[in-house]
Amino acid sequence: METPKLILYLTPGASSMAPHIALHEVGAAFEPRVLSLARRENRMPDYLAINPEGKVPTLLIDGRPLTEVAAILYYLAKRFPAAGLWPEEEGFAREAEAIAWMSFIAATIHPARRQGDAHWDEVFRIADRRLGDRDWAVGRYSVADIHLFRLYWRFVHTRHPDPAAYPSLAAHYDRMMARPAVRRTCAAEAAMGYDLPGLDLSR
Repeated sequence: METPKLILYLTPGASSMAPHIALHEVGAAFEPRVLSLARRENRMPDYLAINPEGKVPTLLIDGRPLTEVAAILYYLAKRFPAAGLWPEEEGFAREAEAIAWMSFIAATIHPARRQGDAHWDEVFRIADRRLGDRDWAVGRYSVADIHLFRLYWRFVHTRHPDPAAYPSLAAHYDRMMARPAVRRTCAAEAAMGYDLPGLDLSR
């Protein structure tokens, strides 16, 4: 199968960080195109023609746009199976567990920040209990971990929580930060520059 031409529209530190990490994990060649939300580049006509919602990320696959973090992560995991980012060999139950995590992350964790700090804190306490003593969300590293990490990364660099309050997530964060693909993505996005409100990487 011929390797597709991939273009990732991203904003450093935003939800697009997750597919950015996944692209480095699978080792796929891609072209990053950076959009500044502060300058409303995501609302420019050329981008709205690709993604009418004006959100990031968008992954162009041979010119065809794919949106939504969970869908992009699933595509990359399935399109590049050698990276082992989707637990299909463990059977339907483990795949369903991965989908459950991705749904929880997208529907519950992602919108929590907009509902206030107290709610944001509580949602991550729920996620911490859900992760428990497992190293990875579905028992082995997968795109669910990438998705979870990106949102906890934003929480860490906005709220600066006490790691003891979220022991499972804090340990997961450390494991993620030890991965070369994660370090490479963080370094690349830091070099691009962050312009997200509330984000503070000084601590």
